[in-house]
Amino acid sequence: MHSYPHQPKIHRIYGGPSISLFIPRVLPHSSMHKPVFITFFNIWSQYAFNHLVLFVSLLIVCSSLPSLFCLPFMAPIFSHFLSFVMLSWSIAQGQGPPSPGYSPSTSVRTVKFDQVFRNLWGPQHQRADQDSITIWLDKTSGSGFKSIQPYQSGYFGAAMKLQPGYTAGVITSFYLSNNEDHPGNHDEIDIEFLGTTPDELYTLQTNVYIKGSGDGNIIGREMKFHLWFDPTQDFHNYAALWTPSEIIFFVDDVPIRRYTRKSEATFPTRPMWVYGSIWDASTWATDNGRYKANYNYQPFVGRYTNFKISGCIAGGPASCRPPSVSPSDTGSLSQQQLAAMNWVQRNYLVYDYCQDPKRDHGQIPEC
Repeated sequence: MHSYPHQPKIHRIYGGPSISLFIPRVLPHSSMHKPVFITFFNIWSQYAFNHLVLFVSLLIVCSSLPSLFCLPFMAPIFSHFLSFVMLSWSIAQGQGPPSPGYSPSTSVRTVKFDQVFRNLWGPQHQRADQDSITIWLDKTSGSGFKSIQPYQSGYFGAAMKLQPGYTAGVITSFYLSNNEDHPGNHDEIDIEFLGTTPDELYTLQTNVYIKGSGDGNIIGREMKFHLWFDPTQDFHNYAALWTPSEIIFFVDDVPIRRYTRKSEATFPTRPMWVYGSIWDASTWATDNGRYKANYNYQPFVGRYTNFKISGCIAGGPASCRPPSVSPSDTGSLSQQQLAAMNWVQRNYLVYDYCQDPKRDHGQIPEC
């Protein structure tokens, strides 16, 4: 129930043989320089390795042939390889977003899974303890969980670790929705990972729905990102802060998207529940449905922990306020947070619905 515009393909830059190098770099959110082991050759993808082999092979063959014969073949291969090497070096230097200067998650306590959530579907594909849950998809079923209470606003976050390898067609998500209360006319705030093939990056899709889907006129408000780290190697924190005036999406406390309330018609105001799920979306998730879920690679696993939920429960006190997004407690992102968000959008944004000429902008007046 999402719209799925085409996005540019960017080849994966992690995975493969590994050699550790000792390179000093600045850790995110730290003023101290600390030495960090960088696995430089982890950034060799099969794509780049194949180009290197082909380039060297042609170089050997061409050494005994006229240069005019080889040039048309060598030039594009060398160009691909050189671009990859430059990008590899950038990643190896540990470049990430500048510090936002404030971590909203620090003001929200971690809650145990069973304090806030219950199984929604696929209980045989869940393994939960007090602090975390693992869910998986195979050819028989996926799985999902749902909050015990609906919320009117709040901070909703979880640390997630994704499945490596072939995950095309698979969605791993953490989101808010009232679809069960308003089928076909619901609101939604999405954090969704779109499955991928081994030579491509994961895509993090953020989305906002306002009273729409199920009527044949689905109006998604997608912004899609690649990440400055490999989300399959470790847990990272993903969150949405929903206030009466804006929705802000975070990755490891770095704001990546801000969706402001410009009118009643373009902002979700009805109570929503918090969900997590893993499911087969082969019809659209990966390259517009070109690549499907392949159950030869099952099970597809999503791991969640470090749940941080601080919200105003629907029907609760009118005095309830969601956590502050910034240290000033003004309800606005600080200049340092805005600088970090702008950096992410300059370097890792791969799709913005407002910039899509194929969209009917009469349906998305907030753009």
